[in-house]
Amino acid sequence: MLQATQNAPDFSLKDQNGETHRLSDYKGKWVLLYFYPKDDTPGCTKEACGMQDNMSNFNHSKLVVLGVSTDSVKSHKKFADKYGLTFTLLADDTKEIVQTYEVWKPKKFMGREYLGTIRSSYLITPEGKIAKVYEQVKPEGHAQEVQSDLAQLTR
Repeated sequence: MLQATQNAPDFSLKDQNGETHRLSDYKGKWVLLYFYPKDDTPGCTKEACGMQDNMSNFNHSKLVVLGVSTDSVKSHKKFADKYGLTFTLLADDTKEIVQTYEVWKPKKFMGREYLGTIRSSYLITPEGKIAKVYEQVKPEGHAQEVQSDLAQLTR
């Protein structure tokens, strides 16, 4: 995993509407870059809905939420529409960004080992530095944890 105080690597990815986003587009704003394994799965849905439920707090704090998975633009669109997600979901279908941010790692499920996205997040300062790294994120409560950390960091 990348470490706090490092510069957050820039990227260019398409969102659920096919629009391109770069991390550098958000200079001057706090950014939560959260990585999740798969659209419309129980844990990922719980996490995304938790983010959505906290959007008014995030907007008040001027925090931009960017969700990233290796699913396609089309999959993100379907997921966002199904759950009324108003924040940006970025499609890293080439797996370049999950590798750059060191969240593409070996996982195990039912005795089978495979490579996949580890649920993790980076809180990035308006200057583009990593302020906090969240490893092995639990879907429930993550949005509140981020809100609390952001409040402490921006006092």
